Amino acid sequence: MAAKEKRDLDFGDVNEREGCGGRRSLSYSDNSSKPYTNRDLYVTFTMGESLFSRAYFDAVYIPAGLIVFGTWIMKKEFVPYAAAVALALAGFKFYTLQPKKVLIPDTFQEFELSEKTIISHNVAIYRFKLPTPTSILGLPIGQHISIGATISKDDGTSQEIVRSYTPISGDDQPGHFDLLVKSYPTGNISKNLASLAIGQTIRVRGPKGAFVYTPNMVRHFGMIAGGTGITPMLQVIKAIIRGRATGDKTEVDLIFANVTEQDILLKEDLDALAKEDAGIRVHYVLDRPPEGWTGGVGYVTSEMITKWLPKPAADVKILLCGPPPMVSGLKKATEALGFKKARPVSKLEDQVFAF
Repeated sequence: MAAKEKRDLDFGDVNEREGCGGRRSLSYSDNSSKPYTNRDLYVTFTMGESLFSRAYFDAVYIPAGLIVFGTWIMKKEFVPYAAAVALALAGFKFYTLQPKKVLIPDTFQEFELSEKTIISHNVAIYRFKLPTPTSILGLPIGQHISIGATISKDDGTSQEIVRSYTPISGDDQPGHFDLLVKSYPTGNISKNLASLAIGQTIRVRGPKGAFVYTPNMVRHFGMIAGGTGITPMLQVIKAIIRGRATGDKTEVDLIFANVTEQDILLKEDLDALAKEDAGIRVHYVLDRPPEGWTGGVGYVTSEMITKWLPKPAADVKILLCGPPPMVSGLKKATEALGFKKARPVSKLEDQVFAF
């Protein structure tokens, strides 16, 4: 099976993380005339559908009703037995449609590469299969996975390397998970991923991380991301947008820094999110901008933070993800602007949290 050169991922698929690091399309086609598959039903159930939704009727009520009704027509005295059988089958259907979480925090498991989408000369999206079509990673929003690999050294020995990545897909996309990975000349895991052929496997464990998003945990997020550090930010933004229907009012201002305009990963998706939701605003910063560029220029400065991000307050949180030197400088800058000093290792309650 050849790697695909181009693919449209849906609303939960987008990013990588070799220190920080999912995307999914923002528009849904109308599938009301199509029969539900197990995956459709899984998504419907996990997204909080009513007990009177079409999904429940198609998967549970109609089959159970037909069993009872058919028995009543053929032999009324067997109706109680038919009802018992229908109830058992309905219970089994409910059970089989429930999410099956596969991640184990302290145990590596192997997952097979099923698809590889080339984004640029050093960026690709890797899709890995989960055990069943309704399996999910079970990864809380804001957390990441660990990928392990045995790397051969020049002296003939080998070394075990583990790095953290944030999938760009979410648990609302069962059956697989996607990683957006940028390969670096000195990046052992990213180079290992880039060398994978379809059908080969990686070793994964998790979840891990100190940050878990919950709706309305703060009034306003100020986010600063560099490069593939956009991935955890995107996961949080998507969760906020999904939660609008149930009352999530969180606002987001994101500063996304890159070297050139071509380096901006998922720009179309980010622009679509911001256009779709007035509570999401994205501000781009480039180190080498093209002629006519109207966004920020250079490194992310205190002036940019003051201009674009929320002011220090008890219900405001700053999220950082990017290259270590960038994150280190931003911790100092936010402290100088009045935010609480960031710890070397962030905790959920911190006002300035670095992934």
